[in-house]
Parts: sequence; C-alpha cells; structure tokens
Amino acid sequence: MNTPKLFVLVGIAAITLSAGAQTRLDMALTVSPQSGAAGMTSKPPLMLTLQDALQRAKANSPDFRSAVTELGLAHGDKVQARAALLPNVNFATQYIYTEGHGAGPGLGKFIANNGVHEYVAQGTVVQDVSGALLADYRRTAALEAVAHAKLEIATRGLVVTLVRAYYGYVVAQRKYATVQQAAIEARIFFNITQKLEKGGEVAHSDVIKAQIQYNAQQRDLQEAQLDMNRTRLELAVLLFPDFNENFAVVDDLRLPAPLPSFEEVQAAASKNNPELRAALASVRAAGHEVSAAWGGVLPSLSLEYFYGIDAPQFATYGPYDPSLGARIKNLGYSAAATLNVPVWNWGANWSKVKQAKLQREQANLELSFAQRQLLANLRSFYQELQTSRAELESLAQSADLAAESLHLTSLRYQAGEATVLEVVDAQNTLTQARNAYDDGQVRFRTAQATLQTLTGTM
Repeated sequence: MNTPKLFVLVGIAAITLSAGAQTRLDMALTVSPQSGAAGMTSKPPLMLTLQDALQRAKANSPDFRSAVTELGLAHGDKVQARAALLPNVNFATQYIYTEGHGAGPGLGKFIANNGVHEYVAQGTVVQDVSGALLADYRRTAALEAVAHAKLEIATRGLVVTLVRAYYGYVVAQRKYATVQQAAIEARIFFNITQKLEKGGEVAHSDVIKAQIQYNAQQRDLQEAQLDMNRTRLELAVLLFPDFNENFAVVDDLRLPAPLPSFEEVQAAASKNNPELRAALASVRAAGHEVSAAWGGVLPSLSLEYFYGIDAPQFATYGPYDPSLGARIKNLGYSAAATLNVPVWNWGANWSKVKQAKLQREQANLELSFAQRQLLANLRSFYQELQTSRAELESLAQSADLAAESLHLTSLRYQAGEATVLEVVDAQNTLTQARNAYDDGQVRFRTAQATLQTLTGTM
C-alpha cells in the first residue's frame, strides 16, 4: 500500500500551484492562443500596449471622430464670424448693353442704364458695423470652447471603453489559463482516484465524483475559450479598420499604488472637468446669443468704397474732350454709407430675443445641474475606486490561501483524513479565488478610468 501513497504524493505535488507560480503564469500571458484566421496567418502577431490600443481606437472610433469633426466645424464657424467683422474686398467686372432707339448717339431704350454701352470694373471694400456681428463672433468662440470640452469628454469616454475591453481580454486570457490548469489538475486527480480504487484505498464513489469534477472543468474550459475569443473580437472592432485579429496585448495588471486623497482628487476635478467647462462655455455662448438677437432690433451701419471704371469705354481714359482740352479719365472712386434702422417686421426680431433668453436660462440651469452632478459623481467614483483598491489586497490574499488550502486538503486526502468532496471543493475555491482576483483588477482599472473622466490624470 505504500506505493500508491507515494504516487499520490508525487501527483499532488505536480498538480498544486502556489500563488507565486500563478503570478508568474499571469505575467507570462501576454499572448493568447490564436484562433480563427489569425491562427492561420504566417505573420507574427502585433503586440499592443494600452497606449498603442488607445491611439488606434482614436483613429477608428466613429464617436470620437464625430467629436473631432464637430470641433473642426465649430472652428470654421468662428473663422467665418471673425471674417464678417473685418473689411471685405471684392472685384467685379460687368458689361451692360442697351439697344439704342436711333434718336441720337448714346441714347438707349432703357432709361435705367447710363448709356447704350456701359463698362463696370470696380474694386469694392465693404465694412459692416454692427453689435450683432461682434456678439456672433463671441458666441462662435464660446461654442468652439464647448466643442473642445466635448472632444475631451469623448476622449475620456473612449479611454473607459477601451480599458474595459482591453483588460477584459487580458482577464479572459488569465481565466482561460486558470481553467486550463484546473482541468489538468482534475484529470490528474481523476487518474489518482482510479489508481487508489484499484488498490482498495478509496471507494468507487470517489472516482465518480472526480470524473464529474473533470467533466465540469472541461465544460468550463470550453466556456473560457469562448469568452476569450468573444473579448478578442470586441477589442478588434475598436482597434482596427479592417477587423484584424492577428494581435496580442501586454498584461500589465498588477497591484496598484496607494490612492491620492479625496481632497487632491477634488482639486483636480475642479480644474480639469470637461463637463463643467462645456456647461460654462454654453452659458457664455447663450449670453452672446442674446446680444446677437438684440442686434437685429438695433440700427446697423454699412460702409462701402468703390474704385475703378464705370464708363462707356473699357479703358482708363475716354475720348478727347475739347472743352477740357484733354481726354476724360475714366478711373474714379465713390463711397456710400448706409444706416439701416429696423422699423417693423411683425415681431420677428423680438421673438428671436425671447428665444435667446430662453436658451440662456436653460444653459444656466444645465450649468447648475452639472455642478451638482460633478460633486455626486466625484464622491461615487472615488468611493468605487477606493473600495476596489482595498478589496484587491483581500482578493490576492484569498487566492494565496486557496492555493495553500488545496495543497493541504490534498495531503489530508492521501492520508485518509479528507474526503473527495473536500478536494473538489478546494479545487473550485482556488479557481474562483483566482478569477475573483482577476475580476477585481479589471474593476479597479475601470473605476480608475471612470474617475479620470472627471479629474483628468491621476
């Protein structure tokens, strides 16, 4: 009977992993088994860090690119509003022909024209003077600031999405390795119970329970592989425009450093929160919108300066004039000033003023709500981060204790002091503890990225 017991000791030593061995296994899992078309390619997989993945996600995310486009459009609106404030220079060339009625030279049938032949070639400088134009420029500048803030919001939101997908794939690989090792352990334990049954040391019920455990681990291994492939595809959608699966990610999950104090986080949020900046810029834009609406009620001034030709000949000099003793100079200039005073337009301008005031009231209300929401989210997100950080140490300790428990329970089983149910329970507990630790790390990274949407970097 000593030979089977010796075999059990060797088998238990072979299947029991310490927490340190699991950590080394986790750090080695930077590349997952290739699946599908990715596994058939001859090219080595593209190794990606989190920062590499973020750069690729920015280039391929439609929501992020939409925010970039909105910023470009807002900047174009500001450029156009600024151009409306500055003098505009134009050049126009025109030829006007009028049919003559034959009564005399230079006389035409259409008295609105200056002559039978009229050539116009003039440069024009136009300057509009209006408070509405200045208010519109300031409004577009504020809206550009809103677009900047929304782009930052989109960037931070993309980081949260990517962190969840990136580390979801990393942990899926870890869980696959954990279940794979558990399946190996279950197979070895199943073989051990068969040999012990042949030696008459255990009942056949132990073999049945070990086989049930082995079958369950095989099913869990298939599910873990399915989940690993699913998370891989989800990450590939975010990173590549051509749906490339030939890539691997770096597993940089480790026990994080201590957290900053809530006061430090609160100070960072007050300076770097994009939602608050967007709300403040929206209030400024709404105020300038009111000023621009008032511009439609008040008088406006337009100045124009013309220089060029407006004569019967397309030339700088016309025919010789005996009375002047010289040729007539066709080049000349003129200027015009127009004061436009709105008198009556059926209340349309006053309606625009009322609309702008309503929008300003709404913007002020949204600013107040954004301030309250910031305080609530800041406390909630920080508490989530704090709790997940504290639980990581407990989860790591539980994984170490579960590994030690499996080792001791296995030794007790070979000594006849433990049942097969205790061994199976210890195996399941170790798998659950390691998976819980991996899930806890993803929870911490996600909570950290979520808090960074309010504070910027930590």
